[in-house]
Amino acid sequence: MGTKVSRRNFLKGSLAGGGALLVSSSSLHGMGSKSVKWYGNVKTVPTFCEMCFWKCGVVAKVKNGKVVKLEGNKKHPQNYGRLCARGNSGYDLLYDPDRLKYPLIRVGKRGEGKFRRATWEEAIAYIADKMDGIKSKYGPESMAFFTHGAGGAHFRHLMKSYGSRNNAAPSFGQCKGARDVGYELTFGMSSANERADFERSNAILLIGGHIGENIHTGYVRSFANGLANGSKLIVVDPRFSMAASKADYWLQIKPGTDIALILAWINVIISEDLYDEEYVEQLTVGFEELQEYIQEFTPEWAEEITDIPADIIRETAAVLGDAKPGVAVNPGRHTAWYGDDVQRARAMAILTALLGSWGREGGIFLPTKWKIPKVKRYHYPKPDKPHADGVKTDYKFASAGEGLTIQMRDATLSGKPYPIKGWFVYAQNILMSFPGIEKTKKAIEKLDLFVVVELLPTEATLYADVVLPEATYLERYDDLVSLPSKERFIALRQPVITPLYDSKPGWWISREIGKKLGLDEFYPFDDYKEYLKKRSEKAGISFFKLENEGVVTKKTNPYIGDDLAIPMRIKTASGKFELFSGELEEEGFDPLPKYTKHKEPPKGMYRLIYGRSPYHTFSRTQNNKMLMEIYGINPVWINTEEAKKQGLKDGDIVKVINEEGISGGVSKVKVTDGIRNDCIYLVHGFGHQSPRLKLAYNKGVNDNILMSKYSTDPISGSQGLRVNFVKLEKVR
Repeated sequence: MGTKVSRRNFLKGSLAGGGALLVSSSSLHGMGSKSVKWYGNVKTVPTFCEMCFWKCGVVAKVKNGKVVKLEGNKKHPQNYGRLCARGNSGYDLLYDPDRLKYPLIRVGKRGEGKFRRATWEEAIAYIADKMDGIKSKYGPESMAFFTHGAGGAHFRHLMKSYGSRNNAAPSFGQCKGARDVGYELTFGMSSANERADFERSNAILLIGGHIGENIHTGYVRSFANGLANGSKLIVVDPRFSMAASKADYWLQIKPGTDIALILAWINVIISEDLYDEEYVEQLTVGFEELQEYIQEFTPEWAEEITDIPADIIRETAAVLGDAKPGVAVNPGRHTAWYGDDVQRARAMAILTALLGSWGREGGIFLPTKWKIPKVKRYHYPKPDKPHADGVKTDYKFASAGEGLTIQMRDATLSGKPYPIKGWFVYAQNILMSFPGIEKTKKAIEKLDLFVVVELLPTEATLYADVVLPEATYLERYDDLVSLPSKERFIALRQPVITPLYDSKPGWWISREIGKKLGLDEFYPFDDYKEYLKKRSEKAGISFFKLENEGVVTKKTNPYIGDDLAIPMRIKTASGKFELFSGELEEEGFDPLPKYTKHKEPPKGMYRLIYGRSPYHTFSRTQNNKMLMEIYGINPVWINTEEAKKQGLKDGDIVKVINEEGISGGVSKVKVTDGIRNDCIYLVHGFGHQSPRLKLAYNKGVNDNILMSKYSTDPISGSQGLRVNFVKLEKVR
């Protein structure tokens, strides 16, 4: 007989200590990289990671000008010394043989990938000349900027200096925008940077949250510690995710019915007096309206919709109520599902408020951020036209800071409200992140200028007029970073080696283009390190300490006091947490969350759901040798009974085809009881179509190609992507 292992000890060993989710910086060394013999002089340089966007602290070990190892920075609050597989694999991004090495100017048709090598002077002159022409003929607002990642700030500054407000990032429209809007409407602040206080929770609720697969190292660490400390875990997911495997309750919900389940929980929590009465009375408004509204949404009503038994709905509601206020209702990150996503976020926020968990230990801690004063306040030109993507006009609640990528693309296609004639794309592979790929290609054809700043020859680079090779995060400075965290911190990204090839840091590229455009006043520095020193001084911290330790920290209190005094202004109309949203009502939207029935899969087809692997970041890492050795293809999950009906067995090769007959490519089948019979599951980011990505090319199924349909949330403007249906065809 095997040794019996308790849930608590298993979690401490497998999650908090490494295992499948977190790996030490030495455990992956040599996988896809040449092993190093340790002798002689080794220099250590702290910085922070960009293999995903969690910004973990990293210490690079450098010998003879070559990075030989990456480790976690034990002083950094984002990861406390831990690095995931992706963080370890930064070595193979740095030394990827397919890296872009020098500027390129297109000589063939867009999409052919035919370029000539150019000098930086040539490439910058080409871009500046085209941008001057666009400004002269159409106005500066006819340049649009698409971005993702920390380095995007340099080019956002360039666009603002040029006179365009049209910037857009997938982080809002395809990821967390609906969540942020829903929580801002309720609490007057978003749930940015994942602030669930898992370690102190009595109960954790995940609604489609793939913690452990969408690895954010510090978040996973906190989650693992919370479970090891005895927190109850409820996971709502059509698929048996890694988190579901650790759950006390796995609720295998019917896709698209999450709002119905949450309304039923709210019904039970109110009707059975499980809510935090003092918190609700003192800190919220709209309880009476909610109490009346919720009466019809019983567990029996929800059972018919969600396929979750009414008694389980009541039982899990009691678990949440008994655990209050230390209940971490995880807001999630990728929340763009069905087009009613703000309403789902609102329902989750209301549930959090009823349990008294917002701002409380074990719930959602308050945002505490170390403000970094600007070195200089720039007076950017004031645009006289609205945002082309409809932010603040068609979509009042959308973020002007992040913008709406799909609406920007569609404005380019339509020429309304005015022509968009230039795209500047930074670190965003728009042909792997925008649904409706053919629309994106058509929009590109309407441009006078298409510039891509990248590290690797992605699909987007094949269509560019100019491709600019950026230095990797291990070869450059970016601006100082401070994120909402339980412990305030300021972190420094600095080069650990000199940039390879003819690549340049983003700040330099932005400055050189800006100066060529005559925008010298917006670039009063020639040495970015000196700029960072001045910014550090204004923040009252030592740049010397930042250089040597990578991060400085300051203790803070991120919780509401026992007297329920809130240590910050609540930015709602009432000054309290709003269960009933007067703002939504004024704009003609439902002021309380409403369940909407969604289309079912046609006969013989399945709803396409998708997610993440702990070894990959979106479509950014599939050319990484280390990571592809670990996880080199995305299998197609299908329910066991459905596989039998189709004559499929585990490991068979299938083609995945959507309703319009578009194929996303082929992969092997994963036959499992761990998924419902009405959907199939894929890890996002595979099936690259750029032949210059030699490891990634045609590996697995491209789920983005399959997403030819999307449903736009009328409140946030974000795109629900789980509205596509697919079928499988056996190849062999």
